[in-house]
Amino acid sequence: MPELNPEHIKSVIEAINKGPFFMYMSMRVTELDIGFAKVVMNIAETHMNPFGGLHGGAYASVIDTAAYWSAYCDLPEKHGLVSIDIKIDFLSAVTGQKVIVIGNRIKSGRSIYLAEAKMTDENGKLLGYGTSKLMVTRNKQTINDAVKYVCADKLPCKYTAI
Repeated sequence: MPELNPEHIKSVIEAINKGPFFMYMSMRVTELDIGFAKVVMNIAETHMNPFGGLHGGAYASVIDTAAYWSAYCDLPEKHGLVSIDIKIDFLSAVTGQKVIVIGNRIKSGRSIYLAEAKMTDENGKLLGYGTSKLMVTRNKQTINDAVKYVCADKLPCKYTAI
């Protein structure tokens, strides 16, 4: 595989963090690399269920996001991904104001990718775990579609010249 262009990765992170759902959820992708993503979410009152705990949808969203983006760097250009199955295990209540989620790509196939993510608090306590099965799309839901949607600048090339 060719080497990733660091300027592309920096631009991707800036663009996707402008997405309205990411901003609503107070989450941001902070790192991307081959088979890896890091997502940080600041917990707010809008993320709480009626009992005062973090809503299960918030757990699922941030875990699915980290798993999804961990697969991005392996993806051929002009291809996209769609989550087709996620499984989330809630392991502990969120009591802090921030969670950190590390996503790791498990398998990159021609049509299906598999990824996992672990959510911890700022002290490293495991709060949630999940897996995401992703379907590869060709010329649909690509990074360029995301860039257009959030009105970001055109991305530099994904790979450095060989």
